[in-house]
Amino acid sequence: MPWCAIPGEVSQLLERILGGDREAEGRLFDLLYTDLRRMAAYQLQHERSNHTLQPTALVHEVYLRIFRQTPPKARSRAHFIALAAQVMRRFLVDHARTKKAHKRGGEQEPVPLNQALIYDERRSDEFLAVHEALERLREWAPRQSQIVEMRYFGGMAEEEIAEYLGVSYRTIKREWAMARAWLHAELSA
Repeated sequence: MPWCAIPGEVSQLLERILGGDREAEGRLFDLLYTDLRRMAAYQLQHERSNHTLQPTALVHEVYLRIFRQTPPKARSRAHFIALAAQVMRRFLVDHARTKKAHKRGGEQEPVPLNQALIYDERRSDEFLAVHEALERLREWAPRQSQIVEMRYFGGMAEEEIAEYLGVSYRTIKREWAMARAWLHAELSA
């Protein structure tokens, strides 16, 4: 599936946006909407159907947060998607914290890492624990933390991450495996 209609169009639009072109923001949103919505749907896949936080609303919130202040300094589609993944993660963490503040407690069951990385309002404690573990990983191995964020929150393939970070595919595979193992050990403790 192509990421945009014309190769390099996202990069051109990002340049125009940095130059103050507001129309380019709309075109960028149109080009990337499907990818952003796929990311949001993936994150919310375990939510009940009548949940107030829907993928479309999440996409719009993330997009607004990205463009709320100054235009993003993204250089390419991969860079913008990585930025969107980071903003989406922050939004979901804030949402989970709000829900946790209203929660009454109760016994929590352990959740596998791959499920804890997907937002589920009913398991906001686990989601926050993953967030805190990712922050600790960021202090120890920033690139590995970025890789986890781009894979789980951005839905990016290892090849895309390698291109974005300017490293080899093998480096991404190795660091992805190390990050998963570290997170698993950290969350199992």
